Amino acid sequence: MTWTEPATWYANLASFYAAAAAFITDPAGDVLLVKPTYRDHWTFPGGYVDEGEYPHEACDREIREELGVAVVVGGLLVVDWSPPAGQRPRAIISFTFDCGSTASLDGFILPGQELEDIAFFPPREAEQRLPGNVATRVRAAIHARDRRTPVYLVGGRPPA
Repeated sequence: MTWTEPATWYANLASFYAAAAAFITDPAGDVLLVKPTYRDHWTFPGGYVDEGEYPHEACDREIREELGVAVVVGGLLVVDWSPPAGQRPRAIISFTFDCGSTASLDGFILPGQELEDIAFFPPREAEQRLPGNVATRVRAAIHARDRRTPVYLVGGRPPA
């Protein structure tokens, strides 16, 4: 049996991107979304995980950078594995964390160059404002929060 050198072994493994998002609601259960200046649709607040960073740390960092506030990054609600699509040549693993509830947007500061708006939406309206493959994370996050157990999705859907 021939052993493969570790450098060769690791170089041949699949690589992927990772992103982290915050699931924040208001006391009525409406979902916080942000409207990036560089996209036609709304998104959950969050972003890509940097090298050497854990997903929950990326979520915390992105919320501080995007909204100017500190939140408590709680438990993992949704993990969504999405295959390569469009101009994205690699799969992406999206981690959605429970970042609690807030009664108002007081203290939130939008960086004008990155975000143009922030608002709470009832779950169905939030789903309509998100891309189809991301919209299912709203119900998945609500379900996971209620049941206190993470939900696993594949391309926005439960695995077959």
